[in-house]
Amino acid sequence: MPFHQLVIELGRDGLVRAEDACTRLGAIALSLADAGDEPQFEPAPGTTPLWHEIRLRALFPETPEPALLAATLEAVLGLQASAIRIEHLADRAWEREWLRDFRPMRYGHRLWVCPAGQRPAEAAPIVLELDPGLAFGTGTHATTALCLEWLDAQPLSGWRLLDYGCGSGILALAALKLGAARACAYDIDPQALLATRENAAKNGLSGRIEVVADAYDIAGPFDVVLANILARPLTELAPRLALHSRPGGAVVLAGLLDSQGAEVAQAYRPWFDIETAAVRDGWILLSGRRRSE
Repeated sequence: MPFHQLVIELGRDGLVRAEDACTRLGAIALSLADAGDEPQFEPAPGTTPLWHEIRLRALFPETPEPALLAATLEAVLGLQASAIRIEHLADRAWEREWLRDFRPMRYGHRLWVCPAGQRPAEAAPIVLELDPGLAFGTGTHATTALCLEWLDAQPLSGWRLLDYGCGSGILALAALKLGAARACAYDIDPQALLATRENAAKNGLSGRIEVVADAYDIAGPFDVVLANILARPLTELAPRLALHSRPGGAVVLAGLLDSQGAEVAQAYRPWFDIETAAVRDGWILLSGRRRSE
């Protein structure tokens, strides 16, 4: 069936009212995008960051009077007519529409991340099947790509890994595909935990991963402690992540702008010998080894 879509430009403070109004008027789907060129980087566990200027897209079944919907929203939300745009959308396979821009991608020499039903054109030693859902993490962001390439380069066979702030579970699951024996995936976001479990099942890895919502359930120490979040929580988490790392174990930290690397590295130096492992597009990856006490 065809649809009408209302594209609404509004500020962050008006989002809740706008979502509620669209739902009451019969919207069957809502999506958010940045309307002001304000990038949101890898979020901290359990957070849902929002832009200051938001483009809300509300999808409605086709109606003969879409302008009436727009006028109603303008009145309810106190918006100018120029803030709402009406689009007509032909029927499509919406559940797969986002896959147009998600293709098989290689990280390092061995690892490929592929959406369901797609395979690399060339021979692929290791394939992780992953459809990006509501949880963050598909490998397309530079910080995630840096972590995947680091994992591809390691002799992970037999290792135990902690993915702190797991999102979609992509890093923990990639490590298992690359030979790690066990992984623990931690997040406080229920959607992230659900996505990780589903992705683990899809790849036949459920028996080798523990998905936990409570930090007290993390049973270390680990051979690799990996956290791809943000600079501030990484700095605050340094003592905790050090406790989860075995002597001689590796720590991998990402989600950092190049300018933030020195401060975060300094927070980990009481426990780790740490340095810059890679830089890409203004993002930095730190890695180090846990010193023996």
